Amino acid sequence: MKISPHKHQQIRLKNGLITLVLLCLLGTLAWLSTRYSAETDITGNSSNSLSQASQKLLGSLPDKIQLTAYIKKDPSLRSQIAQLIARYKRHKADLALTFIDPDSQPEKTRELNIDAAGVIIVEYQGRSEKLNFIDESSLTNALLQLANADERWVTFLTGHGERAPDGIANFDLGQFGKELDRRKIKAQTINLATLPAIPDNSALLVITAPAVPLLVGEIELIKRYIRQGGNLLLLTDPGNRHLDALQQSLGLRQLPGTIVDNSSKLYGINDPSFVLASDYPPHPITQGFQTITVYPVTAALEISEETDFKTVALLKSAMQSWTETGPIAGKIVFDADGDEKQGPLTFAYALTRDLDKNPSTGSGQAQGGTFEQRIVVVGDGDFLSNSYIGNVGNLDMGLRMINWLIHDDRFIDIPAKIATDKSLQLSQISVAVIGFGFLVVIPLLLMGTGFYIWRKRKQR
Repeated sequence: MKISPHKHQQIRLKNGLITLVLLCLLGTLAWLSTRYSAETDITGNSSNSLSQASQKLLGSLPDKIQLTAYIKKDPSLRSQIAQLIARYKRHKADLALTFIDPDSQPEKTRELNIDAAGVIIVEYQGRSEKLNFIDESSLTNALLQLANADERWVTFLTGHGERAPDGIANFDLGQFGKELDRRKIKAQTINLATLPAIPDNSALLVITAPAVPLLVGEIELIKRYIRQGGNLLLLTDPGNRHLDALQQSLGLRQLPGTIVDNSSKLYGINDPSFVLASDYPPHPITQGFQTITVYPVTAALEISEETDFKTVALLKSAMQSWTETGPIAGKIVFDADGDEKQGPLTFAYALTRDLDKNPSTGSGQAQGGTFEQRIVVVGDGDFLSNSYIGNVGNLDMGLRMINWLIHDDRFIDIPAKIATDKSLQLSQISVAVIGFGFLVVIPLLLMGTGFYIWRKRKQR
């Protein structure tokens, strides 16, 4: 069919208008992309997004945040830091990051005492914090510290073979103490035999499975601290009876024996004395927490009598567990006729009660009105030790307990994220299907498509 010149002109005009509309649409989309952004994080633990706690904090900070990274010209390290800060800039546009090579400013480097690893200075409202390690948890907690400008002190009892917050032995809590310090929680130690008073600036007293009995006077000082509303973290071990008097004053009782759990074999742990927790009750400490935590050599606890505290069973063992009162060696079985108890067993309690605020409590509380006293008792003193703190969610659980106990609830939901989705585990069947698809199916489809197109063209 012959097309007239007039028809040609109409077709050209129509095509021109369609092209113009498409160009205008593309231009509009390009302009909108510079004004607005839409993102979706599909990683398994949202490792490329900020937690809700960090987003809420950034929305509450009205002034500019300045970060200065004194880092050597290492493209990989600088890129990692820039990627983390970019997540913050999505929620706070007036957050600035500057990189400075320490070698280019030696005087400033000496003034700030910057070592070879470098340092990051966070500045807000005329105050500054120094970070030797940066992740979402440490940066957000530094911003919270700058916004509040309040010091938080935690007191660890010593003098009876307790685990030291600055110790390097396997059973000590040195790594946990460093993590607290990174989050601006200051740890101090006290021996009540030499200094019979708990410091007034302390927001929390921590007692970690003493190896020898406490003196009668020391126990009375701690009981008075509890009566006056002091916050307390009590860690004990199976067979350790040195804290029985304190537990009884809280209305708790430690059961004889060690919790054993045969279900731990499902996670590749052959030692039945390791207790794994993955199901947590509703509580501010465990809110949004879904990571497995590991507790080696754990004692069961139970409510023994009437208590003034509201109690929540914070951690429980599995249904297949029980309290083994005999040696944990060889084949062990549950003895229903003895003192052993069948699981699930509670091995951590969170206790609270409302009291009048008193300036002499030593609990770091203000005067006037009422406040909530908080206590956590755990039947395992090892889960935060240097040997086990790196296991899955142990560090996060410990930090959550501390933040709740010192009434820093806003810090609880800031996770120390680990990259759970950087490795891909495939079954042999999955590998075979993928290999067959790439090596056979896709080449055959391409060959078949090519043959079909060739046949169609040849038939014209």
